[in-house]
Amino acid sequence: MKSDFFKYQAQTTPHPLAMEISHAEGSYIYDSNKKAYLDFVAGVSACSLGHRHPRVISAIKDQLDKYLHVMVYGEYIQSPAVALTKLLAHHLPGPLEKTYLVNSRTEAIEGAIKLARRATGRSQIIAAHNAYHGNTMGSLSLMDYEERKAPFRPLLPDVSHITFNYEPHLKHITNKTACVILETIQGGAGFIEPQNGFLTKVKARCEAVGALLILDEIQPGIGRTGKLFGFQHYHCIPDILVTGKGLGGGMPIGAFTASTKLMDMIHHAPKLGHITTFGGHPVIAAAALATLQEVTESDLMARTLEKETLVRKHLKHPLITEIRGRGLMLAALLPSEEITNQLVLKAQDEGLILFWLLFEPKAIRITPPLTISNAEIIKGCGIIIAILNSIQSD
Repeated sequence: MKSDFFKYQAQTTPHPLAMEISHAEGSYIYDSNKKAYLDFVAGVSACSLGHRHPRVISAIKDQLDKYLHVMVYGEYIQSPAVALTKLLAHHLPGPLEKTYLVNSRTEAIEGAIKLARRATGRSQIIAAHNAYHGNTMGSLSLMDYEERKAPFRPLLPDVSHITFNYEPHLKHITNKTACVILETIQGGAGFIEPQNGFLTKVKARCEAVGALLILDEIQPGIGRTGKLFGFQHYHCIPDILVTGKGLGGGMPIGAFTASTKLMDMIHHAPKLGHITTFGGHPVIAAAALATLQEVTESDLMARTLEKETLVRKHLKHPLITEIRGRGLMLAALLPSEEITNQLVLKAQDEGLILFWLLFEPKAIRITPPLTISNAEIIKGCGIIIAILNSIQSD
């Protein structure tokens, strides 16, 4: 299987971890030798309810017995998609009331960009330095990491960048700006939270010049920070909200939400302003609905903040210089990239899954399922501390 993996399946890096998966359950992934790995990554924040959550599996099986794909998005009334978008609207503040379901984060970003340009009649897009919003041509254009962009140019024109949390850059948002797109908490940059009301100041500047604010909630969304969406911590309601990953319960999904006035611009002048065949797929929508119901009907969000406290309590070590983030969206900073690499690789050997961040080489990602138990958190933190002790003594 390993040789076929490298021979037939396209790779994203020269050296993937290449663990052969047998099955997964709860907070654990098992390899082909039946070795158990405690999952501190949750599919890069995608598996909010852990692996094969009973409510999600039940919803998927129930929908499988009814119908799979029947028609391109938006033409037929399919109850899982309707119920999902209705529940999102119920839990979101106005005017975020109408949702377009797609297949991934990057597709949702593309749709949000198109909607902002359609609504404003402007072309300029402002993103943040060290931002990551996906990897298709439009979303890739929002990145300022030239090493990754250069081989694919020309990309989307009229994109510029500001520094997250740096207020003097707000002057770059002008009456030529269609939208400002930000991660509510910067993910790849190192789980950086907005400070000193930065998001509210960005929103005020956008309103002053007639631009739209798009917030990318792919990582902080769906309860991971202790609220359903990260922006609810920072008193800032975006014009367009992008979500996905954790919404799917382990299934692929993306979505963008806006007011009815904005979202209705997609279906005229021109018609089919945004179109997808498989967006809102009934099986995926059923899984997402079950996930959203479980997150909003249980005490998972409140317990997420308690679990953050537990992680911080048990991850104290001289080699951990800082823990950033909120809830179970945490990044532990280490003194060097070398130590980070050692920790991630040795942790896998010890049965703990950790992972890197895109633009902060000294950080390890700690984004376990929201369903992880206190005992599992303490166990995982203990493995990390033991590895750091061995590194320190070498």
